[in-house]
Amino acid sequence: MPDPAVRLRPLTQEDVAMMRRFVVEPGLIGLDWRGFSDPEAPARRFAEDGYVGPQDGRLIVEVTGEAAGFVSYRAGSVSDVPQHWTIGIALLPEWRGRGVGWRAQSLLCEYLFTHSPAWKIEAGTHPENIAEQRALEKVGFTREATVRAAEFRDGQWRDGVLYGLLRTDPLRSSHE
Repeated sequence: MPDPAVRLRPLTQEDVAMMRRFVVEPGLIGLDWRGFSDPEAPARRFAEDGYVGPQDGRLIVEVTGEAAGFVSYRAGSVSDVPQHWTIGIALLPEWRGRGVGWRAQSLLCEYLFTHSPAWKIEAGTHPENIAEQRALEKVGFTREATVRAAEFRDGQWRDGVLYGLLRTDPLRSSHE
């Protein structure tokens, strides 16, 4: 398969149904499933600000005109100007393992460094999610730490892996 043409875009009303799937379908979000949550929350958030807020937001990952999932960002500061961003990604199963994830995360990093003065972008993942670790490293992230007991999932506290990308680090372009 040739390299997919990946782009990010704001959510539309049609995307709300996909966002709802991530909160009502067990396992769709992969290891990040934490149980059912409010199925109307995605519609309320979309109505509030289209999922594009100054402190957090989500953008759709689109591949050849089709919504493949979303990337998210959250400010890491209590002031009006974020000192760093924390990012994440969730792709629908049919888009995983096809080079979409690292490209989408690279685009998001380019976007955040271009449109904010933040010095750093962080991303966390699960120790067993080797594919995501490779994707982050492909973008240019550096593994910084194992965060012990970082999240409660599947009835127990589990470790996480923290990655960081500084504004001055080389960023692999999504167009490569």
